[in-house]
Amino acid sequence: MTVLRSPSGEALRPDGAHALSDGIRRWPVIDGIPFMRAGREALADEALRHLDRGDRVEALVTLLADQDDWWTGPRAEPDALHRLVRECRVLSLRDAMTLLSWGRVGDYFAHRWSDPTFMAGLALAEAHWRAPATAFELACGIGHHLRAMARSGAAVAGADVVFAKLWIARHWVVPEAELVCFDAAAPWPLADRRFDLVACHDAFYFLEPKPFILDRLRALATDGTLLVGHIHNRDWPNLSAGAAMSAPELAAMFPEASLFDDAELTQALLEQRAPRPAPAEALGAVEAFAVAEGAPPARAVAGRFAAPAPEARVRRNPLYDETGTLGWPSDRYRAEYAPRATYPARSLLPAEMEAGRAPPEALRRRELLDLPERW
Repeated sequence: MTVLRSPSGEALRPDGAHALSDGIRRWPVIDGIPFMRAGREALADEALRHLDRGDRVEALVTLLADQDDWWTGPRAEPDALHRLVRECRVLSLRDAMTLLSWGRVGDYFAHRWSDPTFMAGLALAEAHWRAPATAFELACGIGHHLRAMARSGAAVAGADVVFAKLWIARHWVVPEAELVCFDAAAPWPLADRRFDLVACHDAFYFLEPKPFILDRLRALATDGTLLVGHIHNRDWPNLSAGAAMSAPELAAMFPEASLFDDAELTQALLEQRAPRPAPAEALGAVEAFAVAEGAPPARAVAGRFAAPAPEARVRRNPLYDETGTLGWPSDRYRAEYAPRATYPARSLLPAEMEAGRAPPEALRRRELLDLPERW
């Protein structure tokens, strides 16, 4: 981020090689990621003490152990985090998430490139894409959507409340992104920034207070497009925690926006057509919603976000085993995604091939994937 402000509104300036300061308070910066999470000032101070002593490893271990307030899983072991920092240049993405003890969240992130909710997000973006020069995503996780937008020509920036997710994005998924760790419910450190496209995918239902956060998102998207994908419907029995919304609440909060059934977006990508918006009264029984605000009517989705460069090496979806038979990383994952899977139960395609030689429909339905090099 080129300009950041402290919670008091003062401009932040570099304070040595590893901190930002407003003249009163300092915030740590590691691998280009400022840590400015509200309520974690003691954690920030601990990381700074390590950094001031020249101990980047202990500073990283301190911040990598932090989690969001919804987390109910185990905490990462210090020895595992030390190994993660020590071997980050050679570990796979999956190994890194195992060392972080992410469990089902690690399964979700590892296979997100083919889940139907990610496809819906790709379709939402492509249907409303206006060749933005800049794009920002709130709650970007490890950077799945940032990677897709960057490969479509945008300079990307992302924020999340969990430092470890941003650090994974930096080293495994989208190294070129601008990244900052902060709490969306507190004053935002982004100052005087405007983006051609602003997004929040598969996270808005977690965030509170929604009116405050939506105001901040809209402020960043001045004269631009706001896309909010996969908002869980409170009136549908979803599997995730969070503060889900009803269709009437969605319509009231986004009165000028186009509303979509998330599943309709996924289907539009498969069928290479424009996704059809729907009135709120027709969305009461869908699993999740999506929103496009400040955008022209949706265009046909040709699959450009799902199709990598022709020279890229694509791999058979790792949900398939060596024989091409589909399997699942857990019963929970199967329950959540198997009913809407777009890829066939068996794949006869090679384990790896050039994207330019791949059947286009295999890329759209996520039978073949352009995964990060160290997936």
